[in-house]
Amino acid sequence: MDVYGTGSDARQGPDGPGRPGGAPEPDAPPHDGRDASPEAVVLDEPRTGVAALSLRYQIGAALTLAVVAVLVCVHVGMVFLHVAPSNTLTKAHGKAIDDWIYPEFEQNWKLFAPNPLQQNIAVQVRAEVEEKNGEVRTTGWYDLSAEDGQAIDGNLVPSHTQQNELRRAWDFFVSTHDGNNRPVGLRGALSETYLRRIVMLRLGRDDAAGTGGVIDQVQVRSRTTNVTPPKWSTEKISDKPMDRVLPWWPVTAADTDGGAR
Repeated sequence: MDVYGTGSDARQGPDGPGRPGGAPEPDAPPHDGRDASPEAVVLDEPRTGVAALSLRYQIGAALTLAVVAVLVCVHVGMVFLHVAPSNTLTKAHGKAIDDWIYPEFEQNWKLFAPNPLQQNIAVQVRAEVEEKNGEVRTTGWYDLSAEDGQAIDGNLVPSHTQQNELRRAWDFFVSTHDGNNRPVGLRGALSETYLRRIVMLRLGRDDAAGTGGVIDQVQVRSRTTNVTPPKWSTEKISDKPMDRVLPWWPVTAADTDGGAR
């Protein structure tokens, strides 16, 4: 009968050292000198992002994110109610919705309409200028839309003002006035003031008053021209421009920050 030894030889079996049957013991994993316990690994990992901030700044960041989230939700809700069909909420809070949307966030569906806009609309203005000697002269028509078009043409990053300010101001005026240029609703006067101040700003850039002159009145008109259909189309349209001429508007100091009467 074989007798197994003790100590370092106690693991030897009938087939040699190691496990029974001669299988060798698995190699021990290399030890890098660090404590491999989960607690030690967690402590060794550096904190990043918001977790790296102090408690005070973490609270501030959380509050900021909460405010941004609330504002985003409110804005999305207002836009949804603005474009949604008339309902109980829009009837009860229509003014608050309009105050939030106009003029910066106005929404429309022209791009997706069954018959998209097929006209070129140019906004033009002329002025009545009083010279230093008391004489009054009327300028020619300044094509403000053409000026914007020249500023955009070839510009890889045109400004929002060049692209939309004048166009949106004219759309705002048309939507708040009838065919006889009479205001409809409370926003009619606002649209007139907004358009008048924009054209006064543009006339100032073009030096319409000249040296020593003062602009007393301005007159705005739109010139609409139909877009020529493609050659393969059988549609027949008129190529004659159609003008919509507004009455003369007196200019106040508020329209030019004191630069006109």
